[in-house]
Amino acid sequence: MNDLKNQESYTFYEDSAHGWLKVPFHELRYLNIVDDISQFSYMNQKNQDIYLEEDCDAPTFLKAYESNFGKVAPIKRVDCGEISFVRNLASYNKNYLLAFI
Repeated sequence: MNDLKNQESYTFYEDSAHGWLKVPFHELRYLNIVDDISQFSYMNQKNQDIYLEEDCDAPTFLKAYESNFGKVAPIKRVDCGEISFVRNLASYNKNYLLAFI
């Protein structure tokens, strides 16, 4: 999982009201924070990308990342305009994702 430490950047999607940090599910597993993510985050069921909501879940990931690797996770921002596509994704459900492992 050394590729996690060398991740080029994570994408932070934001619309006019909120934002989400895109992180692959396997990275949440690696950092042992699967159970710490709330239902206020979203998931892409096809590729298991998780969109961590900005107020609680994204900070949980960022803190775990920095604690594990001793550096701040690189982030690039994407403005999605008025309403982000993220809002149309399914709510985060760890049991659904773990069923495919």
